[in-house]
Amino acid sequence: MEIIIRENYEQMSRYAAEIIAGYVRAKPDCVLGLATGRTPIGTYRFLAEMHREGLDFSRVKTFNLDEYFGIGMNLGIDYNLDQSYARFMYEELFKHVNIKKENIYVPDGLSREPKKFCMWYEREIKRAGGIDLQLLGLGGDGHWGFNEPGSSLGSRTRVQALAKQTLDDNYEAFFKKANISRNQMPHFAITMGIGTILEAKNILMIVNGARKADMVARCLEGPITSQITATAIQLHSGGITVVLDEAAASRLKNVEHYRFVEKIKSQYGL
Repeated sequence: MEIIIRENYEQMSRYAAEIIAGYVRAKPDCVLGLATGRTPIGTYRFLAEMHREGLDFSRVKTFNLDEYFGIGMNLGIDYNLDQSYARFMYEELFKHVNIKKENIYVPDGLSREPKKFCMWYEREIKRAGGIDLQLLGLGGDGHWGFNEPGSSLGSRTRVQALAKQTLDDNYEAFFKKANISRNQMPHFAITMGIGTILEAKNILMIVNGARKADMVARCLEGPITSQITATAIQLHSGGITVVLDEAAASRLKNVEHYRFVEKIKSQYGL
């Protein structure tokens, strides 16, 4: 596991974007797993900037981690105004790069047969050759995607009921400002499972802010537990890069070791 610490959110986001761009340049038809939420917005903006400078997404395929279940259908509002993750991805990344619509996969929150859809989503990931690089954030209670506390570390893509903290966090961050009531916001989501995520060849996790510092430390340095599903990062057998800002790294016990490892690797070109 490679842990990279940068001074602030902007530097963290730029570093993460450079990693993703490196995969796209090395393998133009790579498969990227993408995340939503506030954390990756900066990363996506840097990727859009890199596209304007020549980074080509025309052969890239993407699979998103999750989507609210029932959104649009229950809220009865226009796609361009709703709080779906499909809209988020379009606004923050897809409309700014030359990715092809047929190469974009986002879970269908309006599916009438969600169990069948989840099985199909898993098959499509495999048919694409698996995910080359999975981008992840970190929920306030340590979850990945919508794999809430108690989710099996071997879980697959499925419909998941949302925990109270997730509902609270997402209401304040997204739904309240859109004048959508707490009762109207979705209480379920379709999410890749932890087992699905761990099958990605490489993982890139990005976290910023002091409020997540304790959870970062528990995730990276604490015991593996289904109560903090992102602790499963310790089980991944491929390449793992965690990029943090100073605030998010502030509770790590071994922070000086992580800085030393990055410095010595840089000196030797590793």
